[in-house]
Amino acid sequence: MWQQVYDPFGNAVVSTLVAAIPVVVLLAGIGLFSLKAHVAALLGLAAALIIAIFGQGMPADKAGMTALYGAAFGLLPIGWIILNIIFLYQLTLEKGYFKVLQDSIAGITDDRRLQLLLIAFCFGAFFEGAGGFGTPVAVTGAILIGLGFSPLAASGLSLIANTAPVAYGALGTPVIALAAVTGLPLLDLSAMIGRQLPFFSVLVPFWLIVAFAGFRGMIQIFPAILIAGVSFAIPQFVVSNYHGPWLVDVIASVVSIACLAMFLKVWRPSEIWTSAEGAAPTVGGAGAHVFDKHSSGDVLRAWLPWLILSVVVVCWGIPQVKAFLDSFALVKFPVAHVDQLIQRVPPVVPAPKAEAAVFSLNWLSATGSGILVSAIIAGFVMGFSPLGMLRVYGRTLYLVRYSLLTISAMLALGFVTRYSGVDATLGLAFSQTGVFYPFFGVLLGWLGVALTGSDTSSNVLFGSLQKITAEQLGLSPTLMAAANSSGGVMGKMIDAQSIVVASTATRWYGHEGDILRYVFFHSIALAVLMGLLVMAQAYVPPFTEMVIHAPPAAVTP
Repeated sequence: MWQQVYDPFGNAVVSTLVAAIPVVVLLAGIGLFSLKAHVAALLGLAAALIIAIFGQGMPADKAGMTALYGAAFGLLPIGWIILNIIFLYQLTLEKGYFKVLQDSIAGITDDRRLQLLLIAFCFGAFFEGAGGFGTPVAVTGAILIGLGFSPLAASGLSLIANTAPVAYGALGTPVIALAAVTGLPLLDLSAMIGRQLPFFSVLVPFWLIVAFAGFRGMIQIFPAILIAGVSFAIPQFVVSNYHGPWLVDVIASVVSIACLAMFLKVWRPSEIWTSAEGAAPTVGGAGAHVFDKHSSGDVLRAWLPWLILSVVVVCWGIPQVKAFLDSFALVKFPVAHVDQLIQRVPPVVPAPKAEAAVFSLNWLSATGSGILVSAIIAGFVMGFSPLGMLRVYGRTLYLVRYSLLTISAMLALGFVTRYSGVDATLGLAFSQTGVFYPFFGVLLGWLGVALTGSDTSSNVLFGSLQKITAEQLGLSPTLMAAANSSGGVMGKMIDAQSIVVASTATRWYGHEGDILRYVFFHSIALAVLMGLLVMAQAYVPPFTEMVIHAPPAAVTP
């Protein structure tokens, strides 16, 4: 048994600075030195291993096996999703159905701002709720690039749009994980997050369009943006507070898609923006983007692969379906030298706790497998032969080869930082901020997602620390645990895994630095705004009335 050490240098400042080195190496390699993502990821992994072994004192065998565990997790489930969603995209591209899909979207609106709103925000939220783990960015990025958006715009804007839905992604998985590690009531956490994110569900669509078209371009379609945001935020609040975390995104996104589509049937902006670069509008709507007319049958066939994907992914995510598939297709591998042999200790956890490390080879119930099934069904519907699909799959595998390597290296880095205690060293630095902790607690959640690429993983890493610190400071544990998840969603757009998914979906691999620089300010700014909201909920009436407090403990006479 090896116990984690959170201040290995006997100086909290030095220990924190050293703990930050792997993250700095990774992000600086991508953002400042424009290294290929897989090179930056491998350098970051090397730094993480060196610091874990020689800084934190982690045994080398444990560090090495932890890295392998993370790399395997990077391939399944994350890489498996990317491979199969790009496979489906390539199938539709080869048969010409993707062009029909583009034209049908242009038939709803040929204004690029409204297309962006419909696809990146509304449609993306649906796939976040149904599948999560990079699915929405992969799908929306591919569609936007097909509509004529530049690779940078398609990647960056898909990442910005994929924020507000993240906390309830994959049928509420992050909230369920947060409840499990904190022991707080699931429905309380769901409701508390649902009292934070709706503000941003209204804000993010406006933010998205300003990032693309500027303030003037946003003002011109203000009514449509308001419809999209409010029609998402209201169901998000209602379902999260009165039902639970499972169907929040799915219901909210369907309502938002329907409301926006119906609104666009009766309203159009005075200027139609036909440039996918976010400039050069066509005044008065004259000479708007020309698109081919297709029969209703062709349009239906073009949308059918994506409808099949939606239905299958939602069904695949139902807990009962997952349990059934896992009952005969799940193999678990305890990770040698790691499982139950690394111990987290206070103040990160209430009492010393051995960390589990079991790799679940859920090859059938994984979201990526559902996407593969969708792609195969859609392939037959589109007229592909088995051999034809196999040929396209081989080309897709070659196309995403570096992306899979990158994601494996990044997840390996994340797992090494977690099991070595480096993540806790960084988290404890945030917990020393006293009265400002509600603000910095949000940034801790942001950091967790930036490190791991997952709101679920961030909640597992820091949920318990948030609860303990909140209790010590006299704050609501439910508020701060929820803030970890809500703050984490703002880190989703800069985590290296999501950036690689975006660059792969838009066929712009090698430009991850450009994407990171594009979204970094937006991520920081939104995280700061979330921090200010949580500060208000902690201290400022009437925001404090929104906070859910645990019932007082029974007093023993």
